[in-house]
Amino acid sequence: MKILFVHQNFPGQFPHLSAELVKRGHDVVALTDENNQRTTSIRTMRYKAPDAVKTDSPLGRTYSEYAERGLLTARGARAMRDKHYYTPDLIIGHPGWGETLFLKEIWPDAKLMVYAELMYRTRGHDVGFDPEVSPATDEGRFMTISRSAHLIQAMVQADGAIAPTRYQADSFPPELRGKITVIHDGIDTDRVRPDPDARLTLPDGTVLTAQDEVLSFVSRSLEPYRGFHVFMRALPQILKERPDAHVVLVGGDGVSYGGKPRDAGSWKEKLLAEVGNQLDLSRVHFLGRVPYDSYLSLLQVARVHCYLTYPFVLSWSLTEAMAAGCYIVGSDTDPVRELVKDGENGRLVPFFDTEALAKALILGLSGDPDAPRLKQAARETILRGYDLRRHCLPAQIDWVESCQAMR
Repeated sequence: MKILFVHQNFPGQFPHLSAELVKRGHDVVALTDENNQRTTSIRTMRYKAPDAVKTDSPLGRTYSEYAERGLLTARGARAMRDKHYYTPDLIIGHPGWGETLFLKEIWPDAKLMVYAELMYRTRGHDVGFDPEVSPATDEGRFMTISRSAHLIQAMVQADGAIAPTRYQADSFPPELRGKITVIHDGIDTDRVRPDPDARLTLPDGTVLTAQDEVLSFVSRSLEPYRGFHVFMRALPQILKERPDAHVVLVGGDGVSYGGKPRDAGSWKEKLLAEVGNQLDLSRVHFLGRVPYDSYLSLLQVARVHCYLTYPFVLSWSLTEAMAAGCYIVGSDTDPVRELVKDGENGRLVPFFDTEALAKALILGLSGDPDAPRLKQAARETILRGYDLRRHCLPAQIDWVESCQAMR
């Protein structure tokens, strides 16, 4: 087939799938934003990056911005059709930024498959989950509905969709779920694996190994959506009871989801102002964003890995921590419960229960007698259902090639 991937940050979620499709003899091309700097071996075309869209309506802002990107993507697609005589059999795109909105008008006979990452919902997910940070209001729910418009439109247009977890698939309305196949992006368990000889060198020269008491916390950004505020409030008790423990946090100071605090420049600044004087900061290490190899070494030396999240998109860091054989302490929220079963392959605690979190982390750091069993079971969970080469990539290939039967 002639397959076109559309993603403003290509390869995005598709690096392994796109490369494997080339190996299988398909003609694969990508269409991406002109400013995308990520490297790929896939033949790539680019569309003009959108300028800022101005609108007086907050409710219409998201759709206006994403429709503009969709328009520019469609113009790029039209140039591929009219100037390069390119017509795909199959389009695979991420609809989150509006790129797929108008592609069926350029290529009406192409099949369109989309990545169903998450549907915004006004109740039962992230909206209103954390009253301290974002209290539920009518206006907030109105904004959530308006932000969903382009996603619903994309799903209605699509011939099929793929979601990485059942929780994420079930976030979509029942009328649309029948289009969605659940297949995880996949974890390279040959690379992400336990390593008792791993070492992590911190910026101050401290070298940590698996023999040390290391507590890890990883998030793209240090923010409430990933429980950063809850984690920080648990640290005073943890550091007091575990005087040899080192806490290593990976994540940027900005915001990936939600908003900035009103009374500080970042959530890190706000939480350090709140609890910093209760911490031995010589044992709390903020690394910012790090190269992948350093991140992997952190998982391999960590005695305990903490993963907290609102009811929202599941982070790759949890699946990779499990693949690395980490002792997992996670939040008892729906996306985490899909992978982690309390007492079977990790420990779960209520998201807002700082004391319960501290106790669970202290148990892991002090040498939980069940730790070897839980760590092995965590990795086995990934090997059984989330392994890239053994499970996910073959299933993704079947999903793509099933489109041939639709024609």
